[in-house]
Amino acid sequence: MSALALGLVAALCWGFHDICVRFLSQKTSISACIFIVILTGLVFHTLSTLGTGTFQGLPRKAIYLSIGAGACFVIATFGLYHAFERGPVRLVAPLIAGYPILSVSWFALQGNAVSALQWLAVLAIVGGVSCVAALSDTSNEKTPAIGPTIVYALIAAAGFAGTFAFGQSAASISHEMPSTLVTRVTALLLVVGLLILFKLPFWPGRKALPWLIAMGIADGIALMCVLSAGTLENAKYAAVSSSLFGMLTVVLAWMFLKERMTLAQWAGCAVAFTGVGFLAL
Repeated sequence: MSALALGLVAALCWGFHDICVRFLSQKTSISACIFIVILTGLVFHTLSTLGTGTFQGLPRKAIYLSIGAGACFVIATFGLYHAFERGPVRLVAPLIAGYPILSVSWFALQGNAVSALQWLAVLAIVGGVSCVAALSDTSNEKTPAIGPTIVYALIAAAGFAGTFAFGQSAASISHEMPSTLVTRVTALLLVVGLLILFKLPFWPGRKALPWLIAMGIADGIALMCVLSAGTLENAKYAAVSSSLFGMLTVVLAWMFLKERMTLAQWAGCAVAFTGVGFLAL
């Protein structure tokens, strides 16, 4: 599969993950949700690594990069959850959806060529996703001060960009399966440490558990897809196309929850997929 296709698979998985959050976030502790999802992702990836016979030693540099990716992933996850908890979506979604701009900027700073048309396609994808996600927020409720919310959202965006930069670099100099496994182990250890430090709950309740396990498997597939793209040409496109998850969440809600989509949102979808189509050429 191409890096672009792997990113699209990741976007679909993360879209499923996010639509499940809509059901669970009102009744379940955020900390417990994050713990179960990351734990399940680790179990899934461990079994996948053993099943494919790709468990092997890593160069020291790949280990350090994978640990960095795991730390960034935890930062991104907590930033995302807390940003959306504060809201509003129309403010948070466009900021988080901008992480491909950071990913491509980092790629360019490494001395790689990015054409003006490729930049335009990336901006079209980010703009389309932001439009669809932001317009899905019809709430008129009062929200907390926007300053901290913006900070959380930007932290999430930077965390995702860092996750993909470190993780793909590790995969490019080693095997993607064991390097992603190190990322997963790092993420779980950090989450457990934070939950113990701040005395946050681990257990989400029996009713939420099956959904969280499904979310963890989807998250495991998504992260593995994006980081595995590090061994492919144009690895940056995996991070770009994975940002469609915010838009796909809204589309899935339209399909399965019968939520309304406006003409402007459909236009945003068209713009985003036009950008993806251009990058696929």
